[in-house]
Amino acid sequence: MTGPSKVYFDDFHAPAGTSLPDKLRRLMTKAGIGDIDFTHKFAAIKMHFGEPGNLSFLRPNYAKVVADVVKELGGTPFLTDCNTLYPGRRKNALEHLAAAAENGFSPLSTGCQIIIGDGLKGMDDMEVPVVGGEYVHTAKIGRAIMDADVFISLTHFKGHENTGFGGALKNIGMGCGSRRGKMEQHAAGKPTVRKRRCVGCHACTRQCAHDAISFGEDNRAMIDHDKCVGCGRCIAACNLDAIYNPNASANAELNCKMAEYAKAVVDGRPQFHVSLVMDISPYCDCHAENDVPILPDVGMFASFDPVALDQACADACLRQAPLPGSLLTQRMQEPDFVDHHDHFENTTPGAEWKSCLAHAEKIGLGSRTYELIQI
Repeated sequence: MTGPSKVYFDDFHAPAGTSLPDKLRRLMTKAGIGDIDFTHKFAAIKMHFGEPGNLSFLRPNYAKVVADVVKELGGTPFLTDCNTLYPGRRKNALEHLAAAAENGFSPLSTGCQIIIGDGLKGMDDMEVPVVGGEYVHTAKIGRAIMDADVFISLTHFKGHENTGFGGALKNIGMGCGSRRGKMEQHAAGKPTVRKRRCVGCHACTRQCAHDAISFGEDNRAMIDHDKCVGCGRCIAACNLDAIYNPNASANAELNCKMAEYAKAVVDGRPQFHVSLVMDISPYCDCHAENDVPILPDVGMFASFDPVALDQACADACLRQAPLPGSLLTQRMQEPDFVDHHDHFENTTPGAEWKSCLAHAEKIGLGSRTYELIQI
């Protein structure tokens, strides 16, 4: 790749006679999706169907635009995601499909079928070599995703409690990992409990899919690290910061593994990436709820380079003013607030995102240097 990567952008202004689906279609066309040969090819469109109860996930209307464009270019698209590690409605394919349907995703609403990438129980995966990998030698990726000829990511760009934000690389790397692939990525960071802060509310146990949390006679939480996979859901569930990760490098290692998983997914086949920076909730769409946005809606971005895409989305967010009444402004008003000069780190102190993009660039997944082209 020579020179900066091209990232295309359009805002959400839609005057009379112009719809947001129309703008997304135009963005994808201008960004060059038509340069990909889709003729008689299967195209995996990786997205997040939203945990039921969460209302900030991308609407099915946007998925339909992507699917329709692929079909017009001669391809056969399908929507896909892999099963989750944590309790919820998306931990096996049957519940996952039901959750997607509840949130409005169907062949009628999207114009294509939905396939859960790692099968019924999350065990249908392929071991894919990571060229240049430092943390992962073979990534465990959902088989249906690897069977596709073309890979497209459609991402809701928002905050995240572990990785700073959830962008294209997280949608691809973590999202395409099978259940054992997700465990491998999370394995470095295993939380522990500050017993003096624990009040015994048991909120953490409701988020643990592996029965790793128990309570002693003092009704204080204890975490069994032999059972824990380090997913971090209990950290997010604890409002008193009683659960934390003592491994200072854990998030950085998670980010690096995630970048390597993303590289395994896209290497050697045509790829295209779209991110919508809207409804920027502080936490992932994996939660069965969503808080008010921390930042205003920004716009839609598209690129052949997922690293440049994430960098452009992050830069655009950092230029925004925090929204009143959000978790971000609440954090900023706390007496012991330390300004990290980064909206995502200020929202979730201890989380960071730069290590993911730096490592992704290092291993040749893409470039953090980009040219922003406004439509």
